[in-house]
Amino acid sequence: MSFQFKQFTIHQDKTAMKVGTDGVLLGAWASIVGKRVLDIGTGTGLISLMVAQRSFCFVDAIEIDEEAYFQTTQNFSESEWSDRLKIFHTSAQNFKSEYKFDTIISNPPFFNNSQKAPNESRNFARHTDSLSFKELLEFTSKKLNEIGVASFIIPFDSEKNFLIIAENNNLFPSRICRVRGNENSHIKRSLIELRFQETICVESSLTIEISRHVYTKDYINLTKDFYLKM
Repeated sequence: MSFQFKQFTIHQDKTAMKVGTDGVLLGAWASIVGKRVLDIGTGTGLISLMVAQRSFCFVDAIEIDEEAYFQTTQNFSESEWSDRLKIFHTSAQNFKSEYKFDTIISNPPFFNNSQKAPNESRNFARHTDSLSFKELLEFTSKKLNEIGVASFIIPFDSEKNFLIIAENNNLFPSRICRVRGNENSHIKRSLIELRFQETICVESSLTIEISRHVYTKDYINLTKDFYLKM
C-alpha cells in the first residue's frame, strides 16, 4: 500500500496512521527558515519529505512507533533527498540533539482518552497520552532557535488552550489559518505558526472543497506541487 506524490512515494502498509489531509496541509503551509528542521512525530515521513522537496534544509524526524520508524526509514531512503533526511526512533521527551532547530513542524496527537479506537498503534499515534500539548510546546521552546519558527496543525476547538500554553512557553502566534472542509461546514483545524518574538498575527481561512472532490483554488494552489492530480 503506497501513496504516490509528484516527487516521492509514501509506503504506508506497516503504519497505523496513513497519509491524510492534515499532514499535507501542514507540510505545504508551514514556513521553512534556516537550514535545520525538526519534524516531531513524523509517522510515515510525509511532512519531512514535503519539507525536503520545498527547501535545501537538513531534516531530523522523530518517531516513537517502531513500525512507523522502519516505514519512514524506507520512505526516506527511496527519496532523492535521502542525504538530507534522518529519522530517530525515540520520543520527543527522550530526543537529544547537539544543536537547536531553525524550523520545527509537528502534526501532533490530539485525541483524548474518551475518543480511543481499538487499534493500539493508531491510538498511540493519535492520542495526547504519548505527547501532550504542554510537553510538545515545552519541548519546542527548548529546541527552537531564538529567531526560529514552529508550525502545527491542531483541532480548531483546541486553539485557544494551545495558544495559552504556547504563551506560557514564550511562544507567540505570527500566522493562523483556520480550515474547513467546505463552505457549509464548521471550522475543523487550525494551522498555527509560533515564534519567540511577539508580532501582529496574520489570520486567514482556507476551504478545501467546493463539492465532493471538487477543490477550491486556494487549496489547489497550496497543494499542487505535491498531489499528482492537482
